[in-house]
Formats: sequence, structure tokens, C-alpha cells
Amino acid sequence: MDTEEATTAADTPAAESSRWFSGCSIAVIALFALFALGAHAVTEFEKSLDGDGQMEQPGLSGSAYQPLGPGATARYEDGLRVTVSRPEAHDDGTYSLTVTYKNGTDEELVLDGDSYSAPLTVRAGEADDESALGHDVDWLNHDSSEAALTPPIGEGDERVVPVRLKPPWKGTRITVKVTAPNGSYREAAHFQLTLG
Repeated sequence: MDTEEATTAADTPAAESSRWFSGCSIAVIALFALFALGAHAVTEFEKSLDGDGQMEQPGLSGSAYQPLGPGATARYEDGLRVTVSRPEAHDDGTYSLTVTYKNGTDEELVLDGDSYSAPLTVRAGEADDESALGHDVDWLNHDSSEAALTPPIGEGDERVVPVRLKPPWKGTRITVKVTAPNGSYREAAHFQLTLG
């Protein structure tokens, strides 16, 4: 065997090994890509079963039985985010807070488009007690809050709705209920706060 044949014979296993390694690498990359596409398809299928109006909350669900607290954000599958700030006390015995809508959906959002329920309600009592009687909280700027909800919120835009309240006494528990409508259904988000 001359030196040229010996060199070719020595290079052949290395070349085969290199081709085998390249082929396996490509197969592994293709397998991971298919896995990622499959996971994305399953996630989208799950969302289509739930509907875009479902909340996807870490921790508390935001329902009447698991209300969110002050400063928390209700997160919807379609990209809408609603945050209720912590109440701020004023010297005249009133409190102010804000409800911030961030439209992360892929379309314009009309907040007052549902005649069945108000897009924003504030009442005294626990979130899971719809018939809270005995005391009430005065919503001092109800009309201006409703007016702030009237214009549609464009895709990617944000709307801050100021709320000014006068409770019957310090320490009053209130519920802020956000019902942001969409084409078919959207879960209401409940926030439980204490004034004082």
C-alpha cells in the first residue's frame, strides 16, 4: 500500500464520522423545531377552546371568589390588561384610584359596547357578595369615569380611568368589577380593596 492509499483509507472513517455527526445534528434541530411548532399549535388550540375572553392569571383568578388586590393586573388571553391601582387617601375623607386598560389585542377595543353590564362598577362589600346591603360608597366622579370609557381604545393604546370615592367610614371594603366586552364573551375581573 502506498502512502496515497494509506492517507485515503485513514481519511475515510473520519469523513464518514463527520457526515454522520452533521446528519444527526440536522435531525436533532429539525426535531426540536417540530416540537416547538407542535407546542405552539397545542397552545393556540387550547386558547380557541377557552376563547380570548378568558383570564390567564398566575395566582388568584380574579373571579368573585378569588378577587385580585390593589395594584394587581387582570390578564386576558387576547392581550387585554386591566390594572386597578392602590387607593390614595385625601384630607377631605375621599379616596382616589385609577383603572388602567392596556389594549394588547390586535383590534380596537370598545369598552361600553355591552348593554347588559356596565364596563366598570364600584360598590361596597366583598367581591363574592353581589347583594351587599347596609352601607354604600359614593362614586363622586361617576359621569366623568363613564365618559373616559366611551371612546374606543386603539390597538396598543392605554386608557387610564380616574375614580374618586367617598366611603361611609374609614376601612370600608369595596369591590371594583371590570367587565370589558368583546365580540362574544369576556370574564369579569374582580378587585377587592380597602379604603383606609
